[in-house]
Parts: sequence; C-alpha cells; structure tokens
Amino acid sequence: MKNKDNKISILYVDDEENNLFSFKATFRLKYKVYTAISGAVAIELVKRTPIDIIITDQRMPEMTGVEFLEEIIKVNPEPMRILLTGYTDMGAVIDAVNKGKIFHYLNKPWSEEELDQTIQRAYEVYAERKKILETYSKLEISNEQLEFLLRQKLLS
Repeated sequence: MKNKDNKISILYVDDEENNLFSFKATFRLKYKVYTAISGAVAIELVKRTPIDIIITDQRMPEMTGVEFLEEIIKVNPEPMRILLTGYTDMGAVIDAVNKGKIFHYLNKPWSEEELDQTIQRAYEVYAERKKILETYSKLEISNEQLEFLLRQKLLS
C-alpha cells in the first residue's frame, strides 16, 4: 500500500447507489475512493483524475462492465481492472479475461477481505508495471545522451 498521504486511488462503478455507499464506507479510510453511478460518469472521472484501480459491476444499464472497461482502455490503459458480477455471466467474464481487459473477477456480493486482498495484489502488479516503464524511460534517455555524446566526439 502507498503511504498514508498518498493512498491507492480506486474507482468503484455500480448502477446501484447502495453498493456505492457500502463500498465507500468499507474502504474510504484505507484507500482514496471514487465512485461512479455509470460507465459514462466513470469515463469522465478517469479523464481528469489519476486512478490506480478500477472495480466495476458487470450488469449495468446502457453500458456493461466489460463494455465500460473496453472504453477505459482507450482513455487510460494503465489502471488495473477488476470485474464484479452477481450473475453467472461466464461468457462476459471469459471474454473480458481473454481480451486482457481485467486483472481479476469476483462474485457479488463481495467479501471485504477477498476484495481487499485483490486490490492489494492488483496494486502490486500496477506498481511493478510503473517501475518497469520508468526504468525503460530512464534507459531511453541515457541511450539518447550517449548517442549524442558519441556523435559529438565523432564530429570533432
């Protein structure tokens, strides 16, 4: 988990307001929790807010959880994605897993402990990916600097 001032930011998307309140009440002290009542609202939030982990319900009107996650990848592919469903909609789950849209799938109603463990595991993977990208970026800069110095030396 990040330090106290810099909590893991989680976006929870569900069309049932009671579930949004319940999630926020459960996790607000441990994480920086954002909630959205629909995929469309969530997409706008992701455009303007740094989010580490997205948890979404599958069964929502207008846009399913999987459809929402497909759209989110276009906006920001970085956040880890977790799908919740209260139904045995295995077709959608298998589709989401196979296309790499989700990190994990959980049944509703969720257990606080299981969801918390999944969030922790998702964040470990997220942090590791970010570290690899930062290292790669630093290597690219170093390489460019070396090439520049080499060209300078060859020209002089």
